[in-house]
Amino acid sequence: MDNPERDAETPPATPGSPIGRRGFVNILTVMAGTLGSRGLGLVRQLVFNRLDGNLTDAFNIAFRVPNLLRELLAEGALINSFIPVYKSLPDEQQKELASSFTVVLLAVNFVVLGLGILLAPWLVQHVLDPAGTSQNQATAIYLTQWMMPFLTFISMSAVAMGLLNAGEYFRASAFAPMAFNVVSTFILLVFPQSAFWLAMSTTLGGLAQLVVQIPSLLKLGLFPRLQTLWHPALRRVLLMMIPFAISTSGKQFLNIFVVRFISPFPKNALTGYGNAEVLFQLALGLFAVSPALALYPRLATHSAAKDWDAFRRLTVQALRLTSFIAAPVSILFSVLAPYAVSLVQLSSATEPERLTYGALTLSTWALAIVPAGLNALLVRTFFVRERTLEPLIVTSLGAVADVGLYTLFVPLFGLQGFGLSSTITGTLTAAVLMVLYSKQVGMNWSPLIRHLGLVFPLALLAGAVAFAVSSVLPAPGNLWRGVVGLSVAGGAGMAVYLVLAYVLRFPELSSLRSRLTRSKPKP
Repeated sequence: MDNPERDAETPPATPGSPIGRRGFVNILTVMAGTLGSRGLGLVRQLVFNRLDGNLTDAFNIAFRVPNLLRELLAEGALINSFIPVYKSLPDEQQKELASSFTVVLLAVNFVVLGLGILLAPWLVQHVLDPAGTSQNQATAIYLTQWMMPFLTFISMSAVAMGLLNAGEYFRASAFAPMAFNVVSTFILLVFPQSAFWLAMSTTLGGLAQLVVQIPSLLKLGLFPRLQTLWHPALRRVLLMMIPFAISTSGKQFLNIFVVRFISPFPKNALTGYGNAEVLFQLALGLFAVSPALALYPRLATHSAAKDWDAFRRLTVQALRLTSFIAAPVSILFSVLAPYAVSLVQLSSATEPERLTYGALTLSTWALAIVPAGLNALLVRTFFVRERTLEPLIVTSLGAVADVGLYTLFVPLFGLQGFGLSSTITGTLTAAVLMVLYSKQVGMNWSPLIRHLGLVFPLALLAGAVAFAVSSVLPAPGNLWRGVVGLSVAGGAGMAVYLVLAYVLRFPELSSLRSRLTRSKPKP
């Protein structure tokens, strides 16, 4: 079947791209915001780990409910379905669509809020933690009910983020999550260590993330006026949002299965897994997903203009850049997992089994950073073209395969089985998406594959150097030893990687340097 998106001649995946200086600045802005947010998230996790293990395990169960609904109704699904449609409309209709979409999302959130509070006992007892103790289940139910308003606040925050990102105003939206961590950490430090204030730290943190974006919306004239109840383009957004919500929520559904798999493990296994998840999300968001978020509006612009040559070039450079940055981080986090997990341990005497469980989980989970980052971009290249069925099917099959591999690997490898499963299914998902992309848009992936064939050996060499250096350092176990281990051993490994990349003349290194030092973009 003919594809209007595919030219007669399939171009090679060349390094050149229309990213430009502003594109790199946008990427760095998102990375800076992610670094600030995730860095404060580590501080929050440090404070969180001061709490009793039974309470933290209950929280890690309870937070799965609003976190799953957040993926369905807010951040991922909302932003990625809203931006392509919003960018295709004239200015006045953009404002009407924003108003209509906000009204509908608020109505849906209020319904889900009520249902979530009412169904919390059933969700915890029969879905999330059927094998848990009655005491932990009671605490998890209480936490779930008090954290449900977090969903409404974070959904409205996602609307604000979508409006700002659509106009490529990334500063306020990129740094807004920092407000969540500041408020949440403050509450955990100042108020009593109880289930109520643990829940409030999350709910009020979500409110703060919304509030800090409002001044930018007002200044730029983007604040939704809530005057339009329906806009014809809203149907397109909702149709795109449904499959994207299913696709992006796959990880949260997997986390529900993770909770069930970990329930038989001893106390603090779930908290250790949660610590590894915080660190994984830090590395993934900062080094792998940031380019996809920053370049998504530009991909939408090229798609709306039917400029498929620029679309292909932007896609391949973003994939090259993502793999170039994420590959060494992935390997270094894997070999230095105990030091990385030490970043959220104030003291080695504070329930030390958390460090063991977290390091085991992260050692293999870190290997999934690159495929997860590639998939984050590849999925978006389908959604900006309003092709939702293919990525939905592929990612859903990947989620099913993940659960199957959990069943196989967790009994064999323990907590390391989760990361092995995610790495395998993530790699297969990326390969299938690349094949579909090539058929629809046209792309010769051979140069990109050769690029990956160079990047990963360099990353493995960097990991070997880091591991050798870490063998002469103090053993991990607390925050300060974690900082020393990652700085010295990780720094040595990264230095080796960058020197070899310079010697081999990787265009990503020189391009990034030239874009940052150029005083103004080319006309």
